[in-house]
Amino acid sequence: MEQILNQLPIVLKSLNIGFLQTLKLFFVTLIGAIPIGLVIAFGSMSRFKPLSYITKLIVWIIRGTPLMIQLLIVYYFPGLVLKNQIWGGGESGRFLAAAAAFIFNYACYFSEIYRGGIQSVPKGQEEAGLVLGMTRRQIFFRIKLLQMIKRIIPPMSNEIITLVKDTSLARIIALQEIIWAGQAFMKGSQGISGVIWPLFFTAFYYLIFTGILTVLLGRLERKLDYFQ
Repeated sequence: MEQILNQLPIVLKSLNIGFLQTLKLFFVTLIGAIPIGLVIAFGSMSRFKPLSYITKLIVWIIRGTPLMIQLLIVYYFPGLVLKNQIWGGGESGRFLAAAAAFIFNYACYFSEIYRGGIQSVPKGQEEAGLVLGMTRRQIFFRIKLLQMIKRIIPPMSNEIITLVKDTSLARIIALQEIIWAGQAFMKGSQGISGVIWPLFFTAFYYLIFTGILTVLLGRLERKLDYFQ
């Protein structure tokens, strides 16, 4: 116990730095995936069949393959095949590659949630809007959008919580997020080696952050109850 207490300040400093990287990846992914997912949803619902088929094929490929494989392809493919490492070197390059893979992966998942939410709005409401002389754009933003948001909050909340935990996969390309930081003490880091408790300790960071997100998303869902 005395040894753990002596190691605690060093471990916490390293885990805090790793968790900041985890948070950065999480928020960048959300900021990118939420709007891109909506664009993909519109593509999959497009009346232009070639666009719809291609979009659905891409979504199927992304949803049907592991995110870890996608990370490896995004990071290593340009350098190995195209002979051009577009991401650059160092931690910043690994972060850009991880962010690109995460954004596109979650945008595809979000697109299916959006599509389900949009199509769940009764068709009669769109027809009534057309009768009143509204454009399809006006119908979407004035009638469908808020109802769609209400319907997609629960599945979106689940995906957002999953994203928090999925950020740990970025360590496959050596991004120094919190799991990477905890695992480093097993191999040897900052004069500490052969200890496993820092890796287990990372669970507290995830539990606290997902707990905060669960409360915030729950409040948002309750605020939209008037659409029931």
